[in-house]
Amino acid sequence: MGEGNDALQETFIDVDANPRGAQSFSEGSASSEATIAADAVTDSDIPVATNDRSRRQQQRRRALSPPSAAAGGVFEENDDDDNDDNLTELEEDDDAPPTPRFMQDEGAWKHWKWVPYPVRRVWTPTVRWTRGPSDARAFTIDPLLPVVQHAPLKLLDRLLQRSPTPRSRWWWRRGLVFGWLALWLLTFALVMRHSIVAGEIAEWGAPGDIGCGNTYWVPGNMCGLDGSDCRPFNNSGFAFRCPASCASYQVLNPRAVGDQEVVYQTLVVGGPGSGDAGSSSSSSSKPDTQQPIYRGDSFICSAAIHAGVVTNAGGGCGVVKLVGQQSQFVASSRHGIKSVGFDSYFPLAFTFEEGVECPGSQDSRWTLLAVSVAFSTVLSLFVTDPALFFFSIFTGLFWHVGLASDPPPHTTVPALLSNIVGKFLPAAFVAWVIFDKMGVRRTLTGLTAQIEKTVLWLGACWVGALGNYTFDAIPIQRLTPHDLAQQPGAKAALSIIVILLTGIVVSQVWYFRQEGRLRKYLQLYALLGAGLIVCLLLPGLSLRIHHYILALLLLPGTSMQTRPALLYQGLLMGLFINGVARWGWDALLQTAAALQGDAQLGSPLPELLTPVIHMANATVAAAATTAATVAAAAAGGNVLRSIFAAGGANADADASTLAQCSALLAANTSTISFSWKPPPGPRYDGISVLVNDVERFRSYFDDLPASGASNVFVWERPADAAVNEYFRFAYMEGSQSDDYTRAGIWTADGEWVPMPPGPSRVRSRNLDGEKRR
Repeated sequence: MGEGNDALQETFIDVDANPRGAQSFSEGSASSEATIAADAVTDSDIPVATNDRSRRQQQRRRALSPPSAAAGGVFEENDDDDNDDNLTELEEDDDAPPTPRFMQDEGAWKHWKWVPYPVRRVWTPTVRWTRGPSDARAFTIDPLLPVVQHAPLKLLDRLLQRSPTPRSRWWWRRGLVFGWLALWLLTFALVMRHSIVAGEIAEWGAPGDIGCGNTYWVPGNMCGLDGSDCRPFNNSGFAFRCPASCASYQVLNPRAVGDQEVVYQTLVVGGPGSGDAGSSSSSSSKPDTQQPIYRGDSFICSAAIHAGVVTNAGGGCGVVKLVGQQSQFVASSRHGIKSVGFDSYFPLAFTFEEGVECPGSQDSRWTLLAVSVAFSTVLSLFVTDPALFFFSIFTGLFWHVGLASDPPPHTTVPALLSNIVGKFLPAAFVAWVIFDKMGVRRTLTGLTAQIEKTVLWLGACWVGALGNYTFDAIPIQRLTPHDLAQQPGAKAALSIIVILLTGIVVSQVWYFRQEGRLRKYLQLYALLGAGLIVCLLLPGLSLRIHHYILALLLLPGTSMQTRPALLYQGLLMGLFINGVARWGWDALLQTAAALQGDAQLGSPLPELLTPVIHMANATVAAAATTAATVAAAAAGGNVLRSIFAAGGANADADASTLAQCSALLAANTSTISFSWKPPPGPRYDGISVLVNDVERFRSYFDDLPASGASNVFVWERPADAAVNEYFRFAYMEGSQSDDYTRAGIWTADGEWVPMPPGPSRVRSRNLDGEKRR
């Protein structure tokens, strides 16, 4: 018995010394003993499991093993034997090939097995990376040259030290702030009042305010047949006052002028040397010394700048006069505006009175800008409270943009005030959301770098608020596919902007990760991106990113206190202010008709047959003119005048003399006859014809059988009319015209030049002309 115990003891000693030597011994043990032995092995003795399956197997073994107390101590003797058995199993597992990584991740992705493994392999470290570093911290700005930047605050504290109690100092601080704001408002109102009240012009009265796009003549057929809705053509006028910066007012869709199309420039047709007097003047006379004459569809304020009546920088007032039908409008470049030429006649033209003085007529927007910049700068230097600074600057800049730097179209000052009040109330609520929920409070709280805040945040805010000047050189008027494809340089400019935005986004992502807030903002922008994608997919609607919408989308990405964030946040706030104050709350989703404006409709165009031209014989025409003149003189000179003036007979004229004159004048007339194919569908009710951009013919198809007329338009002109004439045709839907064709030319020599393919139809939204975006 003792020998057996010694042998057993020796065996246990060998097991402790060399576990592999106990392998054969452990194989003869009971399974329950082996299980309990596995429980007795410590964590340090067991190799760490590298996959979930191994851990689950261990848990099942432990669950199936009986408790040690129930064994009554029997198993304690064989504890080391069980350890030997378990260690042998684990060592055998270690010798097996390693488990593949995709099998190790199977448990974590059991509900996402449909996701490809390469995606899961990239996704896991990416999610881990978005958590940020373990020592994440919020960025704060330490002022550069703190002695200099804190000087305004120390000066204010020194002035308020004389106040006896903290409560009184608090009241003094508030009183100084609101007193400064009241002084800002009073100064602004006085300067603006001086520019509003203009002196009267002798014989014309007080000038009326007009917009940069006001014109006497709207395009297409909106002036009616023969321009009857835009009369009078002559012997009329009024005193006007133009705002500043009208030279940048442009047409955004092609505008027809003869066979030309004007787009992305201001519309001015003619200038010095134009008109009947200019064309008949001697060649030695310089055009700049002649009175400028402009076609009736020219923008009045842009033409006044071109003529030198007002300035682009300060605006001004003048008197415009109608001079009736004129011809031969000469192109020229004066005072920063390049006018367009037109080599035919137009029924309405205008010029400007010379030597008109209008005291107090200058636009004061630059003076008001100096006032607002000065007051806002001082406020920024001396105020540290985030809410007081933000809402004071927001209110001041909003009203400055709406009343001075970029006011919306208006006829009177009360109407302008009503417009801005209607926009400001909802804008103030959105401003609170921006401040409290979009990170402006976080950016400005605790910021004592007063000069850096003023230069970066306030300076950038002014740049964005004055976007009609600061971003005017960027060749992008509207972010629509049509405009980007049509406007020269728009695609290149957009590419540069996208590259800059990409760099900014990458830098902001790094900052957010360092603060440990990246994941939350990635989720926010993923939600916003999904919403924009849904908007893009909605049928019948187009996504339009306006100024204020772009600002609202990007402002959450500036929610940190860094110098770049100060710059970006101020710029976006300026864009928001300019977008709402100038353009209002335009919809994120707009219909195709709203986006189209006065662009081409894409409607079918009339198909013309070859026109028939009848030219008067020059010799016969000269003889007929002489005979008609003699006959008219014999009748007292009344018949000929009535024929030219009214196209009919004078009631007092002799009938035989009138018939003779009519026959003779017919020999002096050249004609061109147009006919066309039937319309492509019943929705088209008639046809409209423009001659020299004026509607001269309108006919409805259902009237033709009753009247006995045919699908023919005949145009006449005197044989000695040595001018080109331009013809455009369009179908009618009710009283509205569709797209017009491009211009076909009946030359002065009597030849017909067919129109190029495609439309040139442009429509005006209203009498104020084009919009500037």
